[in-house]
Amino acid sequence: MRTSRLQLLAAAGVAVASLALTACQDGTGTRDEGASDTQPVASAPSGASSQAPAESASGSGGNGSTANGSGSNGSGGDAAGSGDSGSKGSSAGKGTASGGSDDAPATFNPCNGSNTSVSAAPVSRPVNHMLITVKNTGSKNCDLTYYPVLRFDEMQWVPQPVEESKPQAVVTLAPGESAYAGVLLSAADGSGSGGATGKKLAVGFQGRTPNSDGGPAAIPSLPAAGVYYDSSLTVTYWQYSMDDALTY
Repeated sequence: MRTSRLQLLAAAGVAVASLALTACQDGTGTRDEGASDTQPVASAPSGASSQAPAESASGSGGNGSTANGSGSNGSGGDAAGSGDSGSKGSSAGKGTASGGSDDAPATFNPCNGSNTSVSAAPVSRPVNHMLITVKNTGSKNCDLTYYPVLRFDEMQWVPQPVEESKPQAVVTLAPGESAYAGVLLSAADGSGSGGATGKKLAVGFQGRTPNSDGGPAAIPSLPAAGVYYDSSLTVTYWQYSMDDALTY
């Protein structure tokens, strides 16, 4: 009886051992261990993905610095460009304004009855001569060109100039300065003809060209007895000196 029970227990133990072996050969446990072994491998992509932002950050940082650098260079270039163009414009402006002032022509301003005072008076020496004096009463220089154009009363002819008295340049008067012209009224030897006594004298002025109109004439006062003249009547060119005007 006892022997049979022992045999049954032994058979039961064999059966349990067989079941355990069968379970090991099934491979279920092996797959579980394999799954646990593959977890570290799954962490590798996680590590790679953690490096990607670092590379991206490095790349964006590089791009950012490049952008900043190019931005600085760009702004520096613009500043330099604007500086050069500004300085050129300034120097060009100075050049254009300076050149125009040096080359400007002198302004011609004729002396005439509107900006001068004129007198006419006979002189004792030389005989039969009269002196015409013109004084600049204006506020700026005026120019006396050629010779005065004289007309006594209603005289129909124009006295001719003494060519030997022609100066080398136009007579220019500053404010307050005077110029002169000498007048030979009549021949000392009586050779002149058509003598007359003038009661009124008009002194005309010429412009830039000969016989052109230089502006209003002057009417200087004459002696109450008048001034005698004949066909010998001549006049000098305008002179700076009284002595030069009475030389002819």
